[in-house]
Amino acid sequence: MGKLTLTTFVTLDGVMQAPGGPEEDSAGGFRYGGWLTPFHDEGVGAFTTELFDRAGAFLLGRRTYEIFADYWPKRTDPTDPIASRLNGLPKYVASTTLRNPSWPGTTVIDGEQLQSEIVRIKDGLEEHRELQVHGSGQLAQWLLVRDLVDELNLEVYPVFLGAGRRLFPTGGLPTAYELVASRTTPNGAVILTYRPTGRATFATFG
Repeated sequence: MGKLTLTTFVTLDGVMQAPGGPEEDSAGGFRYGGWLTPFHDEGVGAFTTELFDRAGAFLLGRRTYEIFADYWPKRTDPTDPIASRLNGLPKYVASTTLRNPSWPGTTVIDGEQLQSEIVRIKDGLEEHRELQVHGSGQLAQWLLVRDLVDELNLEVYPVFLGAGRRLFPTGGLPTAYELVASRTTPNGAVILTYRPTGRATFATFG
């Protein structure tokens, strides 16, 4: 059985919206798209390669899927560690509106079936393989609220924005995590891997 992992780029103030470019996602009047790019370095690249090496399948929200589907099928180098996995492995899209996806290997999952399908997909993966979620803000929040994330990779970049969609939803269940891995990249990104340990607990010093 595999596990579901969520990998997300966030700013110091927790913003995850439009890391890759100004036109990626301007919802809500967001004007700071592309905030990650100046900090991308070989350390981030090395982690990304390791991450995709563990992939067994992908689960994406509709918006992220459409961004990926517009870019990655055009990358056909079989030695590319990202393109080869995204193009060759099964892709599942959580959507009630997507019809007839053109990217080979894509299955659309309606929201009502999503939780049971996640269990089925994980059961079908080899041990140590991952059902990977990348970005996909609304889907990520849906998964976190329902305790469906087995492992969380936070790539924290040294920039503060003060606006934008944040990762952790208001009203989510208070959850404690254990840190299982960490690294710092040359340009100051911190990559943290956490696993949930159960409900958060509260106490007073002394």
